[in-house]
Amino acid sequence: MPRRDRVAAIDCGTNSIRLLITDITDDGAPTEQVREMRIVRLGQGVDATGRLADEAIERTLQATREYAGLITMLGADRVRFCATSAARDAENADDFADGVESILGVRPQVLTGKEEALASFVGATRGVESARTLVVDIGGGSTELVVGEGSDVEWSTSLDIGSVRLTERFLPSDPPPVAEVTSAMNHLDSVLSPAVAGLDPVASVVGVAGTVTTVAAHALGLPSYDRDAIHGARLSIDEIKPACLSLVQMSVADRRALPFMHPGRADVIGGGALVLDRVLELLPLDTDTVLISEHDILDGIAWGAV
Repeated sequence: MPRRDRVAAIDCGTNSIRLLITDITDDGAPTEQVREMRIVRLGQGVDATGRLADEAIERTLQATREYAGLITMLGADRVRFCATSAARDAENADDFADGVESILGVRPQVLTGKEEALASFVGATRGVESARTLVVDIGGGSTELVVGEGSDVEWSTSLDIGSVRLTERFLPSDPPPVAEVTSAMNHLDSVLSPAVAGLDPVASVVGVAGTVTTVAAHALGLPSYDRDAIHGARLSIDEIKPACLSLVQMSVADRRALPFMHPGRADVIGGGALVLDRVLELLPLDTDTVLISEHDILDGIAWGAV
């Protein structure tokens, strides 16, 4: 009988904190028990102040307390808590880490950009047919782009462009006027173009995380957020880009009224969608489609715990 580990993985990003409790056996087959998300906006104002706001820390610790209850109830053998962009950038990240450790008994691991990119790649591509693949992971504070095949990463970059950061810096109006959108696009192009210069074209693209899955739901015209309908969907770039620009141009109220929209994502999804639009415009691609995956860095964090 194969050995089984019950793993609790927590991904704490700039906008959301997510929990996955899953059983992983020696034969590599995971059995998901729980997958939860809370929008806590840990990275509120970090881009401007360099610090985690007290109220943002408390929101995140409250969600951590809720997760601790689930972890205890389901009896996880191992717990791994990983923090990403907001914690990397904040001078008071240790205060937050102390709070997490007092609740869970484990100290957060603050992933470097390269570690974050690798975890995203592993989570997104496990179980996908082996081919040279680009994984696009757009978070609240940063965007990870990773190229690899199988378990081998050939190239990766972590860029300080994410839905929360871009919205706070360039898109303060509701809805944003053309001048703000143009300024944001120019900034994205100035960051992305040199980062991907010289990258050989890729024929397979996988898009992950909340910005991408929300844009996919919009492109598909879903009547509600349907994880099963989104996971594994293959959308053409010609479907995705209009969905991106549609979300950028909407008011927050109109976005919030969309039946698939998480209310905590409505105010920043325009910024994230703009990142996705420019990534698909500027990356060297030998494909006109993107595979949408609900498996991402959270799954990679879980695999890294065993």
